[in-house]
Amino acid sequence: MPQTSAPSFDYIVIGAGSAGCVLANRLTADARNRVLVLEAGGKDDWIWFHIPVGYLFAIGNPRADWMFKTQADPGLNGRALAYPRGRVVGGCSAINAMIYMRGQAADYDGWRQLGLAGWGWDDVLPIFKSHEDHYAGASALHGAGGEWRIEEPRMRWPILDAVREAAAQVGIPKIEDFNTGDNEGGSYFQLNQRRGRRWSAARGFLHPILERDNLSIEIKVQVERIIIEDGRAVGVVYRQHGALREARCTGEVISSAGAVGTPQLLELSGIGDGARLSKLGLPVAQHLPGVGENLQDHLQIRPIYKVSNTRTMNVEYQSLLKRVKMGIDYAVLRRGPLTMAPSQLGLFTRSSADYATANLQFHIQPLSLDKFGEPMHSFGAITASVCNLRPASRGSIHAVSPEAGDHPAIQPNYLSHPEDQRVAVDSLKVARRLCSAPALSPFRPEEFRPGAHVTSDEDLLRAAGDLGTTIFHPVGTAKMGVADDPMAVVNERLQVRGVAGLRIADASVMPRITSGNTNSPTMMIAEKAAAMILSDARARA
Repeated sequence: MPQTSAPSFDYIVIGAGSAGCVLANRLTADARNRVLVLEAGGKDDWIWFHIPVGYLFAIGNPRADWMFKTQADPGLNGRALAYPRGRVVGGCSAINAMIYMRGQAADYDGWRQLGLAGWGWDDVLPIFKSHEDHYAGASALHGAGGEWRIEEPRMRWPILDAVREAAAQVGIPKIEDFNTGDNEGGSYFQLNQRRGRRWSAARGFLHPILERDNLSIEIKVQVERIIIEDGRAVGVVYRQHGALREARCTGEVISSAGAVGTPQLLELSGIGDGARLSKLGLPVAQHLPGVGENLQDHLQIRPIYKVSNTRTMNVEYQSLLKRVKMGIDYAVLRRGPLTMAPSQLGLFTRSSADYATANLQFHIQPLSLDKFGEPMHSFGAITASVCNLRPASRGSIHAVSPEAGDHPAIQPNYLSHPEDQRVAVDSLKVARRLCSAPALSPFRPEEFRPGAHVTSDEDLLRAAGDLGTTIFHPVGTAKMGVADDPMAVVNERLQVRGVAGLRIADASVMPRITSGNTNSPTMMIAEKAAAMILSDARARA
């Protein structure tokens, strides 16, 4: 029998990732609210969680990463992928690319047009601004003084300046800010850093409030299930250090376990498709067939171009002397390659005239490797990673057994929709036009992957399957929807259908993926969720 924690809490937050840190901060701002946060990972006290280039060491390391893998995917020519997710206080914000990106105004207006009141661009822009601390100060589009620090990159590469110039020559104009509601153009990414150090959700939202008496945090916890009694979520059962424990709450349970963790936890708690749950031997508390469905992700295709007559990270890293200089630059001045995000330059454009707004995002990197975690190539190169911002393909994530410790089955179904196949082929053609622009001719770009010999649409599609990998943006597996949407899991107030006292606040609630990196939109969702939770509590009082 599980041991019961005492005392009871007002709120239990499952997951201290990007969303959970925001929730912990906002829910404990009122000293009367007793909040328990349960995190599967450990403390963010490893040096590589704070030095920006540390993502190279964190991704694929069980200290930081859940180490998920996808099922073999036909769209990737039968390959299975590593599927990194942060398993540490701060979650994915402790290991991600640090790119501050909201997406496009049309993304959120599209949510509103689905019937989700309060989720349009004009509704969410003030929420984004409310917790920003933007390097340029407060303006009509940005906030200052908040918890979420945003800065410019602290180093530049001449080859990336040339790529930006080349982009302008092929019709991708130079812009200064991707976060105005229209991100079409080329610019350097703004980053969640402070003076050359990663600025995670934990550093911004959680660390400053750890002394609050009404906040309790338990780490290295595996939540086994949500306790549902008489149609209401009243607590959780979790395992910690081998012991099974129970915690109860009088207010709400909030799942912020992410697009992978939340659907699995719901199913283990008896919430999901009834037939699927019965096959696993799980009791059905609430039949919701949408749980685990609607998975969307940005598939990045990674064409590589050899370049000459310029610095790249590949070449710089070969020199021991230069590596020592990198370390000194960082230790003394907080500048140089150790401050780098995985991608520095961004380009947003359209794969064809069929699209009203940019539907492609390039992450341009002054380096190349077969995959993250493996050595860089020995020759100078750039990688022109490109993803389809609004994929039509849909995948799924489902529990495979009643055991919480068993990883779920992740089936992205990349490139399963004909539209995505067409965009993938067109995106490689856009990359070729970019690298053939006059601004890059001094550097003699030579296509290394997939190779200039790959010319037919059929062969380019196969190459996309060979080169494609996740860009770490899974969303949608417990989506918001209106009352007559049979696949909706939560309503516009993020309340789980048919289960009182249970809310979801993470990327899983997105009905459609945003047009860009998804970390900051997830934190906006958590901010909005906290406001709704507190508003509903006041209404009940």
